[in-house]
Amino acid sequence: MSTATNAPGRQVFVSRTAFILAAIGSAIGLGNIWRFPYVAYSSGGGAFIVPYLIALLTAGIPLLFMVYAIGHRARSSAPLAYRDMHPAAEPIGWFKVGIATCIGIYYAVIVGWAVSYTGFSVTRAWGDDPEGFFIGEYLQQNGEAGLSGDFVPGVLIPLIAVWIVCLAILFAGVQAGIARFSKVFVPLLIVLFAALVVRALFLPGALEGLDALFAPDWAALTSPTVWVAAYGQIFFSLSIMFGIMLTYASYLKRKTNLTGSGLVVGFANSGFEMLAGVGVFAALGFMAHTANVGVDEVVSNGVGLAFIAFPTIISEMPGGAIFGVLFFLSLIFAGLTSLVSIIQVPISAIADKTGWSERTSTVVVGGLMAIISILIMPTATGLSVLDTIDAFTNNLGIVGVALTAIIAVGWLLVGLPKLRDHLNSVSSFKLGPVWIICVSVVTPIVLGFMLIQQIMVYAQEGYEGYPTWHLLLFGWGLIAALAYLSYLVSIIPWPRKSLDRVARARAEFEAEAGGAPSPTTAPTGGEEA
Repeated sequence: MSTATNAPGRQVFVSRTAFILAAIGSAIGLGNIWRFPYVAYSSGGGAFIVPYLIALLTAGIPLLFMVYAIGHRARSSAPLAYRDMHPAAEPIGWFKVGIATCIGIYYAVIVGWAVSYTGFSVTRAWGDDPEGFFIGEYLQQNGEAGLSGDFVPGVLIPLIAVWIVCLAILFAGVQAGIARFSKVFVPLLIVLFAALVVRALFLPGALEGLDALFAPDWAALTSPTVWVAAYGQIFFSLSIMFGIMLTYASYLKRKTNLTGSGLVVGFANSGFEMLAGVGVFAALGFMAHTANVGVDEVVSNGVGLAFIAFPTIISEMPGGAIFGVLFFLSLIFAGLTSLVSIIQVPISAIADKTGWSERTSTVVVGGLMAIISILIMPTATGLSVLDTIDAFTNNLGIVGVALTAIIAVGWLLVGLPKLRDHLNSVSSFKLGPVWIICVSVVTPIVLGFMLIQQIMVYAQEGYEGYPTWHLLLFGWGLIAALAYLSYLVSIIPWPRKSLDRVARARAEFEAEAGGAPSPTTAPTGGEEA
């Protein structure tokens, strides 16, 4: 453990490469494959690249730097890292933990679907009606909202397998589990998806699909919604405010090039999104060509793209079975690398709060998440629950906590100069006032607009026609419950060893900067369990 621990009781990535691959694996998820192509297409096509890159440089990477600094400086989970900045900020970290927990519970079942569809691709089990097969025969949805006790064995079994794999990886630890898994599966994901893209480019109609994606609509750049879409895509795809990148950064050695790593992760994520756009629209171009319709008539995103549109493509193309296996294996690998990082957030937080080892926390926290996921998701109403939780946690929960964190750190605590100094002390790419302006001015304006707009839409129009009680339970009520629980958990005292570890980490950095704090002093406002 001497090479895999960081200060007493804290694990560590033994190399910067291991961290970068793990962070890239977290960032590259299902949304890169099925969300970015549609957002780009519907937001100006080729012209969308302009606001997309501006959003990456003014919000995505700057926020990535911020959360890296918070986690690395405190060497702890999200709640304790925010508490180290100020005790009143601790609920922000717990809210992130709650969001990650909710996402992990439903995200696993989507990976389970991909496992099933890898096999279905060989036999083309969906027949002539991919949509009817997916909704009716495979998921066996009854069309009702709420909770059902009717389990679907075809979904339950792969879901259990996904949880076993994820918990086994996490139980092995940061270096032996997460790092080794990422070193194998992130490169494999890229190779598989690159092969899929090459195959798609040689399909009839592929060029028409690419033309539909990249033909620029420059007039779209005058629309505020296009710019919001660009910032939203960058924000969600980089896993910035889930607590993931903060947690991963806490496992880094004291001398690690944080900004250099952040640049690699940010541009690698965007590069994969571009690759995904090419592959998806080349395939959609073939679908349109075969059906003798326009590309605009076959474009879709999200679950519909992966489990309805692509099965249609697989059924129509030569060698479709191989193409299907490549596509759904890519979804599995992208989903697993992201899911592992998501589950690690609550595992790390509970380990810090209770004083448990991370293996104990993995068994307890990961096990409880798996049980809840297995009880709710593979049922006859699981799709409606998943859809609602996904919409509210992402569009309200993550955006809301991100805005709160930036206001707290940047405005109320005036903590950005301290974080900038920390980043500059260990990194090759130095930050100045432009970084502070991007984080404290540009980003909160965009996030504030996104949050207000989404609240108004959900309040006035509801969501997907679901009944009010359903939205109150799995939407509004869930967000309110997470906020209240975040406060309750934050008033529980921390174990002395967790507080001391943070104090020692902070003392090391401050001593190197010329200060002389006591290495045994607990963080301000610290309580002893």
